[in-house]
This record gives sequence, structure tokens and C-alpha cells, in this order.
Amino acid sequence: MDKQVVVSKSEEGIAYIQLNRPAAANALSLQMLYELKETIMDIKYDPYIRCVIITGAGGKIFCAGADLKERATMDSLQVRKTVALIRNNINELEALPQPVIAAVNGIALGGGTELALACDIRIASEHVKFGLTETSLGIIPGAGGTQRLPRLIGKGRAKELIYTARKVEAVEAEKIGLVEYVVSKDKLKDKAHEVAIQITQNAPIAVSQAKIVINRGCEVDLHTALALEQHAYDMTIPTKDRLEGLQAFKEKRKPIYKGE
Repeated sequence: MDKQVVVSKSEEGIAYIQLNRPAAANALSLQMLYELKETIMDIKYDPYIRCVIITGAGGKIFCAGADLKERATMDSLQVRKTVALIRNNINELEALPQPVIAAVNGIALGGGTELALACDIRIASEHVKFGLTETSLGIIPGAGGTQRLPRLIGKGRAKELIYTARKVEAVEAEKIGLVEYVVSKDKLKDKAHEVAIQITQNAPIAVSQAKIVINRGCEVDLHTALALEQHAYDMTIPTKDRLEGLQAFKEKRKPIYKGE
């Protein structure tokens, strides 16, 4: 049986995750979900991985969300379990200590958009469309879409998109803050790699702490968030990387960070 999640790793510490069901719109089948779960766990505990890029196989679709053909064969209990598996995967992807870049190479609908929302940075090809289209199917986004989208683009715009099930083209997605960059199809991989390299050149403990405090700080009041920031800063003080950064600055050279 072919792998539905293909993983590769570079010497720079970048892990590449590819959703590999192009003939089925890279839909989230049970097999893909179990493979993705294992992949996320492997990356989480790999000290050599400093950044993750996730994309879809083929040039037309990033991820069409849940596999509706597979779901049509399930009873209500199986549906609940499958949705929970999608939800848990997306939550675990968001919780990775390493920054995650979504290189959105094609249409991202439903769970595909929710997957992208859980990433730290989204880069899209100019032909891409996003959409939380669940209300047109008699359901609602069930893997974080109703919560992550308004936090990213604002409550009013998120409500409009979810209530109407309207699809958003890449240019509008960038305008409303749904994606950080829109590039031509042939430059998507290079742009994602460029951003990933910029991240991997910095101290991994510092980057990880920054991710934690940004994510958690956005959910609490400012006073609590500032306390979280102070705690995260304190975590970087005893690291060898901090001393290496100071020494490299003094010697006017590029620092060599080891995540220690």
C-alpha cells in the first residue's frame, strides 16, 4: 500500500511533509490520518528538526478536507471518531515546538483550510482557493475552523466566510490576513524554503519559546501574557545558544546554534 504521507528531511533541519493522495484530492482518509499522526509525533521529538513545511502532492489541490466518499460508508459513531482523529492531528500539528509552514499548492477546502490555519505561516500559490464550506454540507467546521479563523482574520469576516461557505481566492486571502505570502506556482517551493531557512538560522530554543508565548499569549489578558513572555525569556537565559549569539555578535560572525 502506497504511503499517503511522504516525509523527507534536509541537512538544514527542515522536515517536508507531503499529503500524497493526488488522485483523491489529498483528502484526509483514515490511512492518511494515522500516518500523519505518526509523522507529527516523530517530528515533535526529533531534536534536529527546526522547521516543518507541509504541502500537497500534485499542483491542483493542497487538501480537500475529509474523505467524503469514505465517510459515506460510516455510521454516526465512526464519523465522530474520524472527526476526532482529524481534530487531534490538527491540534498536534499546531502544538509542534517547531514552526510549521503551510505551502498551499492548490485548493484547500474544509479540513484542508483548517490544516493550514493550524500552521504558523501560510504561503499560497496565486491560483489557490480557501474555503470553510461545511455549512453547505449541513455541518460546521469541526477541526478548529470556527476558532482559529476568527482569531486570525477577525470575527466578522470569519462569520461571513463560514455562514456563506464562500471560497476565497489567494489574493483576497492575503488581503484579509489568511495567508502571509502569495507567489506564483513555480516559486512556491522556493519561497517556503527561503522562509524556513531564515527560521533555521536562529536559535531553536528561542524560536520555540517565541511560538509558545505568542500562541498562549493571544488567549489571555495582557498582564498574564506579559508574564508568559517573561517566563519564556527566562528560559532562554541559561542556554548555550544565548552565549553563542553574544559571542558571534562580538566576533562579527554568523552564530552556530545547537539548540542547547
